[in-house]
Parts: sequence; C-alpha cells; structure tokens
Amino acid sequence: MVPINKHDKLAVGEVAQRSGFAPSALRYYEAQGLVTAVRTSGGQRRYERSVLRRLAFIRAASNVGLSLDEIRVELDQLPDGRTPNRADWQRISHHWRGRLDEQIKALERLRDGLESCIGCGCLSMATCGFTNPDDQAANDERAPGAAYLPSLLRRPHLAR
Repeated sequence: MVPINKHDKLAVGEVAQRSGFAPSALRYYEAQGLVTAVRTSGGQRRYERSVLRRLAFIRAASNVGLSLDEIRVELDQLPDGRTPNRADWQRISHHWRGRLDEQIKALERLRDGLESCIGCGCLSMATCGFTNPDDQAANDERAPGAAYLPSLLRRPHLAR
C-alpha cells in the first residue's frame, strides 16, 4: 500500500466526486474564501487533500444552520500552513453545541405544533399555532416569511 501524501494536489473533478459538491460549488466556496486552490501552469485548479475535511465541515455546518459568514468565522480559526488536526476541529466544533441546542428546541416546537395541527385535522383553526387569521403577520416585524415558525427555522436557506 502506497502511503498517502497529505499535500497531494487533487483536481476539481476528484474533489467534487469525493466531497459530493458540484464543481460550481467548489468555485463559489473558493471565491468566498472558504477553501483555497492553486493553479497549474494551464490554469486548472488543484486542491490539497485537506480541502476534503474543510468541505465536510462546510456541509455539516450548513446542515445545522450556520450561515456562510458563520462558517467563514469558524474556518478562519484553523491554522494556515498545516493540515488541521483533531484538536483544531474539536475547538471549532465546540461552538456548535449552543447552535445545535437552539435548533433542537426550534425543531421540537415545530414538531409539536405540527403534530397537534395534524392530529386535529385543522378543525380548530382558532387555536392553531401556525395559522395567520386575517393576515395578522402582515404587520409583524419579526422577519419576512413564515412569521410563526421559530426564528431559527425562518433563516434564509443556504444555496448548495
């Protein structure tokens, strides 16, 4: 078995295949400063193998609701010039605990509200927590969109 060199350069297609991100997403994340690539003499992008961990972090972070700006702040804490190690990843992942707890509470509130609504067959619209009688939400200053959802679940969705 040939040992893997952590500094091997991978082509866009290989990174896309291994990460599950489209090449266009890789270019977008590069433009956003979330990942870096070097160029060959022919102008082709090449990524260090360690980019796969960064991309896994981006996927996980976006799936738990972190915005690109929040992801950037976390990734900016990783060291330059060396592949992040377990301690580096644990340090930045620790910040997620509060976000995950908030998201769990918001999802439980949504689940419980939907369960009662579905359970009643929407026969009691006067007491349903998700209705908007007489468009009362039109004057709600919380945010655009589904005003009665928990605020964490009303955040704009990340393009993937």
